[in-house]
Formats: sequence, structure tokens, C-alpha cells
Amino acid sequence: MAQTRRGSAYTSGKNKYSSDVRDAYVYGSAVPKQDIRRTLEEEPRRKLSHETRKNRDRAHHMSFGYVLFLAAALCATGVILIHYLQMQSELTNRMKQVAAMESQLNTLKMENDEQYNRILRSVDLEEIKRIAIGELGMTYATEGQIVTYQAAENDYMRKVIQD
Repeated sequence: MAQTRRGSAYTSGKNKYSSDVRDAYVYGSAVPKQDIRRTLEEEPRRKLSHETRKNRDRAHHMSFGYVLFLAAALCATGVILIHYLQMQSELTNRMKQVAAMESQLNTLKMENDEQYNRILRSVDLEEIKRIAIGELGMTYATEGQIVTYQAAENDYMRKVIQD
């Protein structure tokens, strides 16, 4: 069976490899080396068609229009990149300005609160009461002078004095 298989498979036509190497019986595990140069020389080279050759030449060359397009695209990319970097720099500067202004606002608020507390501490309510009662003749309100009002729905009330 091995003979028939070998005979039909290996002798049934010309291969691209030399027939004497394929048909030789090999003893052991050593495989003979093939002469690749000889097989390449025996193979006929395919001729390239005119269209294929023209397409390959066209692929290797860049036309003036294509080079001009690439240069314009490169310039546009450069301009956009520069503009982007300028905008990012401007944004960073503005963020620094906002941070500085917030710091200044917090400092001013703190100073304002300290000044307000200092003013409140400097006011002596007992001295004001003594001057109001003693020098200006003011008195506490009596029971008949206090009038209470109930506001229906409004947040404020207007008092009209009639003489």
C-alpha cells in the first residue's frame, strides 16, 4: 500500500521541486537539503502587467498636489495646536487670577469681621442707656404704649401714624 501511495503521489507529474530529491529513499531521520537556487531558477518568472507596473510606480511617487495637500494639512495642524496651547495657557492664567482674587476676598472678609467684632466690643450699652435716660429723657414704654399686630400673610407691615 505504501508503494502505491508513493508511486501515485510522487510520480504523478512535475512538481516545482526536483523529482530526484522527492523520489529518493531516505534511510534514518536525515533529510537531504534541497537546492533552493536551482528551484528558483527553474520557476518561470511571471511578467507584470502594464497596469500593475504603473500602479506600483504611482504608489512610489507623490504628486505635487499630494505634497501640497500634506503641507497644508501640516500647517493647519500646527496652527490649531498653537491656538490650543495659547488657550490652555490663558485658562491656566485665569484660574490663577481667580484663585488670587478668592484669597483676597477671604482676607477682606476676615478683616471686615474682625473690625465689626472690634466695633461691637467697643460699644458700651450701659453708657448708651445712661445717656438716653439721663440726658435725653427717654423712658421705657408703658403698658398702653405697646401695640401688637397680627400680620395675615405679608412679611412686613406698614404703620400709619394719625395725629
